[in-house]
Amino acid sequence: MEMDAGRMSNLTFAHLPPWAMGLSLMLHLAIGIGGGALYFRSLWWNARRLTGNAGLVSTMLLSLGRLLLMGAALLLIVREGAPPLLATAVGIMIARPIVTRRVRGETR
Repeated sequence: MEMDAGRMSNLTFAHLPPWAMGLSLMLHLAIGIGGGALYFRSLWWNARRLTGNAGLVSTMLLSLGRLLLMGAALLLIVREGAPPLLATAVGIMIARPIVTRRVRGETR
């Protein structure tokens, strides 16, 4: 275990040069915005399926799949450290009101 510690920790955010840290944070912010947009858009789609005539089992499976995909993405990102995870979370929070406004415009 101790022999692998050096190799495993070289891939973390803390070992990047400063210019790469900024680039990485911008990339994670963009990933968060894109992933959040997909997540909240699929949440809207899932809510429409629940209120429509779609099958309950397929709707619940799609909901579970949405949650598992977001969880898996965040698990991969958390391995890089706290700053990339926070940048991704901020991106997800930025995406929510954007998707909400677009969805409101479609329902009117």
